[in-house]
Amino acid sequence: MLSPYEQIGGEKTVRAIVEKFYAKVQQHPLLAPLFPEDIQPVMERQYLFLTQFLGGEPLYTQKRGQPMLRARHLPFPITKKHAEAWLLCMHEALDEVGITGMVRNQIWSRLEMTAFHMVNQSDE
Repeated sequence: MLSPYEQIGGEKTVRAIVEKFYAKVQQHPLLAPLFPEDIQPVMERQYLFLTQFLGGEPLYTQKRGQPMLRARHLPFPITKKHAEAWLLCMHEALDEVGITGMVRNQIWSRLEMTAFHMVNQSDE
């Protein structure tokens, strides 16, 4: 059985998702302030993570250690609204790259769960 990484086209597609996603993040009024001006290192970490997350090589772990996403994101204020905005940007990026069907549903359910797991502050 092919992994989601293989089903969507591997490296080229994951890089395209990351590029489309961060173009949206940088324009989003709620998300843009959370990210550094030089977004390239963040994009590379996201590429490493998504590759591993989707069933490709464990690039993130090889280069940065275990993901421990919640712990790595604790220094940043993440509310439910931030998670929803992040998901909106990712939804649009997946649309633009043409990820559809069952693999889209599989990826999306995991992304949703992960995004809301990162919430560490109330929206108030």
